[in-house]
Amino acid sequence: MIRKNGIKVGILYFYIHFIVEVICFYYLSKITNNSNFVWIIPFIYDGLAFVPQSLIGYISDKNPKINFGIIGCIFLLISYLIYGFLNINIYISLIILCLGNCFLHISGAESTLKTSNGKLSPAAIFVSGGSFGVITGKLLAKTTINPLVLLIPILSLIPFIILADTYKEKNDNTDSFNYVKENNNPYLVIIIAIFIVIVRGYMGYGIPTSWNKTTTQTILLFFTMGIGKALGGILSDKFGIKKIAILSTLFAIPFLCFGDKVMIVSLIGVMLFSMTMAITLEILVSVLKNTPGFAFGLTTIGLFLGTAPIFFIKLTMTMNIIIIVIFSLICAILLSTILKGDKS
Repeated sequence: MIRKNGIKVGILYFYIHFIVEVICFYYLSKITNNSNFVWIIPFIYDGLAFVPQSLIGYISDKNPKINFGIIGCIFLLISYLIYGFLNINIYISLIILCLGNCFLHISGAESTLKTSNGKLSPAAIFVSGGSFGVITGKLLAKTTINPLVLLIPILSLIPFIILADTYKEKNDNTDSFNYVKENNNPYLVIIIAIFIVIVRGYMGYGIPTSWNKTTTQTILLFFTMGIGKALGGILSDKFGIKKIAILSTLFAIPFLCFGDKVMIVSLIGVMLFSMTMAITLEILVSVLKNTPGFAFGLTTIGLFLGTAPIFFIKLTMTMNIIIIVIFSLICAILLSTILKGDKS
């Protein structure tokens, strides 16, 4: 029954995460298109939406009775009301939007981790919803839909959050996460996990995809990322986290490097490299059992550090391929070093 509750919470937060990213990327796309600083706004968004999650997660860990999901919904509502009704500086509503994003991500992470009984699938299903939401939000921004219409899906989040909390009350612990070898220094494990997230964050933007020229191709790219994130947890539960972590990292290399002009080859690589997302989270929770929200926040800091260079440095395709190969090999070695054998 506990196992089923975890999957149910994962599915509930898949929807919540999907809607959150629809809301955020509709807004982000709209204000970016109307700004003279096209690259600055996404950079600010990444910083404000990713970096504070570690602090918010830590506060949530210490105050489990506070419903951070509902607080996140309130922030999203306020942000859209300001954006839709008040003619004031967009950066105010952007900051509030990012806070709503942070609170809802932490709520999803804690709920899925605490009800998963040490399994990866619930959190993996939760995080996968974001990729589907990002592309949906971007596509909606190209339409003439009134932004205030999106208040409806924001309000729809509330019953899903309340229902997920009822399952969390029945199984509120993360003691079952034991994927890291006992003799590893926990601080070293944290550094390694964040490093792997940084590499994955960079690769998400640095993958050669010159084939990506149409809306349909972009949709396929984001859908493949989402499927890969979910599969990483599902397959790890079935076949073992160490096996899936190392094989997905290594097998992704040739598909990423040689798929620049061939969509299907590239998409296979994207799916494989996306599978490590839930795995790095479970590594962190294995050494930060009492603070799962803080652990999730560390992964978002890693994502920001991985994506930040993209805004300032443009590398050639050859350099990107070299970076992908070298750092993927390093990540595979590090994963094999810190993870327990699957039989143990």
